[in-house]
Amino acid sequence: MSTTITIEEAQAHLTELISKLAPGEEVVITVNEQPVAKLMGQHTPAPQPRQPGSAKGQLIILADDEEHLEDFKEYMP
Repeated sequence: MSTTITIEEAQAHLTELISKLAPGEEVVITVNEQPVAKLMGQHTPAPQPRQPGSAKGQLIILADDEEHLEDFKEYMP
């Protein structure tokens, strides 16, 4: 669905226009009855829930390294 408004109307009510814009809805802005811009409501995909184990295999530890802990020995119990 598309609505047409003048640039003066858009300037006066921009915040309201954007807040009421439904996903896929369009508002065409005109100057001297000629279209110059279009506001379009965006579809926001629903976030996917995290799945346990979805990162499995993405981190590879090549070798156990205890040497780097030597610098922190005084802080460790």
